[in-house]
Amino acid sequence: MSDMITDCESLLGQSSVSGPDGRRGFLKVALGAGFAVAVLPVAAQNVVKTDSAGLVTGTMSVMVDGQAVPVYASQPEGKTGLPVVLVISEIFGVHEHIADMARRFAKQGYLALAPDLFVRQGDPTKVASIPELMKGIIAKTPDAQVMADLDAVVAWAKQNGGDTSRLGITGFCWGGRITWLYAAHNPAVKAGVAWYGRLVGEPTPLQPSNPIDIAATLKVPVLGLYGGKDTGISQESIGKMKEALAKGGNQSEFVVYPDAGHAFNADYRPSYVAADAKDGYARCLAWFKAHGVA
Repeated sequence: MSDMITDCESLLGQSSVSGPDGRRGFLKVALGAGFAVAVLPVAAQNVVKTDSAGLVTGTMSVMVDGQAVPVYASQPEGKTGLPVVLVISEIFGVHEHIADMARRFAKQGYLALAPDLFVRQGDPTKVASIPELMKGIIAKTPDAQVMADLDAVVAWAKQNGGDTSRLGITGFCWGGRITWLYAAHNPAVKAGVAWYGRLVGEPTPLQPSNPIDIAATLKVPVLGLYGGKDTGISQESIGKMKEALAKGGNQSEFVVYPDAGHAFNADYRPSYVAADAKDGYARCLAWFKAHGVA
């Protein structure tokens, strides 16, 4: 768990935002007032804002074993038979940055679905520190539960205008790890894009496998987008993942941005690298198109 804390602490740092009001106002929207103390300051001047013009957006719920799982959904207005992309959050949950990513995909013609995969364990916006969040919520969220929730979201999509024969998944940090695992779990996934998701780690009863463990048998092509200066995800671990994938003949690929650290797509954090984030998103769209999602 200490490795994951290192990953997530790289989201923190200094920003050039001046004055408390801008930071506080943004955080109420993006991360929730309860979590604001833990993550200040926010690089509000970098935040990408995607409008909802021409889209249908909002939060609905999918029932999974009696539990309502909230899902932020965004799609083009008046269209059906849409390709589906699952958008998996960082440890901070489905805040405004993740919702904005969903809208970006919807603008490209996708039914984009961002589920709250921590709903049973707690609300990340109410937690005061990274270690508390990791111990109280993340470490207690079983991979099996996450897989089942995503299965239910895909089933909902199939019944509500989504073409799940064109299914993709993308995720960030914690969600990047989940992207690799769900691509192995669900053979219906056409392609995945994992942004700086951990590849190796110590197994636990609730999280028994890491991407390195499923690499040799993975059939789905996944594009890994990683930072060369990421202090939590070593280049050695990327090399080991490549070797394991090659043994199974998998066509996954990696792009390592040499000057980026962790969370280079998180435009609300000082870790944001605009050029690499833009390039990564373009590669993400191209990867989905090349592998039959778009």
